[in-house]
Amino acid sequence: MRREDLGDLTAFVAVAEDRSFTRAAARLGTSQSAISQTVRRLEGRLGLRLLTRTTRSVAPTSAGERLLASLRPALDEIDNQLAAISELRDKPAGTIRITTSQHAADAVLWPALERLLPDYPDVSVELSVDSGFRDIVADRFDAGVRLGEHVDKDMVAVPISPPLRMAVVGAPAYFARRERPRKPHDLTGHNCINMRFPTMGGLYAWEFEKAGREVQVRVGGQITFNEPRLIVTAACAGLGLAFILEGHVQQQLADGRLVRVLDDWCPSFAGYHLYYPSRRHLSPAFALLVGALKYRS
Repeated sequence: MRREDLGDLTAFVAVAEDRSFTRAAARLGTSQSAISQTVRRLEGRLGLRLLTRTTRSVAPTSAGERLLASLRPALDEIDNQLAAISELRDKPAGTIRITTSQHAADAVLWPALERLLPDYPDVSVELSVDSGFRDIVADRFDAGVRLGEHVDKDMVAVPISPPLRMAVVGAPAYFARRERPRKPHDLTGHNCINMRFPTMGGLYAWEFEKAGREVQVRVGGQITFNEPRLIVTAACAGLGLAFILEGHVQQQLADGRLVRVLDDWCPSFAGYHLYYPSRRHLSPAFALLVGALKYRS
């Protein structure tokens, strides 16, 4: 294989995965016209159309899908070998891309990065805050942060926070008008603030457990959000009850803006985990970050 062939194949893989010449060019640090010309040159040399182009989208042809499937493992192996070679450096270096929720970024990742990064100027971290779930392999992230119970089985999962709890909360003004719920099913008679999952689109069913008994309640109310901070704001305004991670409302509970109910129905559960593919080679920079984040009880 000629040396330029590897560059052409790398460009094709970037366009096929990103489904966009613009995004692929940004990833590779080149221009859209240059990467388009590279792919056309590769197609001409092979005598095959690898990509179907329209004004709105780019998608691999059947031949392109076959080539992509064979190239991806080979390029991943090259990446792993390059990462292994980087261990010979005196200091950890490189960029680590992580997808995370806002709360995990605020409560776990940022405090660790604030302590770590000043001592390692050659290490860069990119956090992508997203309420939905991302495919870290397809989207080229090094790792993701999610609750332990939501991590796929084929991933390495490292605990990075203590166990968490949910809380049912409402403003004193709300409880001045309504009787406090004593059991989960009492919530069906209350104005509750719903949470819609950004990825799946469904409304979150409030989950409770007590003495081994699990209960799910689908609540109703006037307001639905897909962002926790707005849920807390609405609850503080007295517009309904919220079911939210304790960490989101610690200050509001402490200063009396919110009151907690059904506390005995909210046990702890697995906290945040950093997850990454089991086949991933741990570069010195990534291993350093894992060590800094790992939760030690």
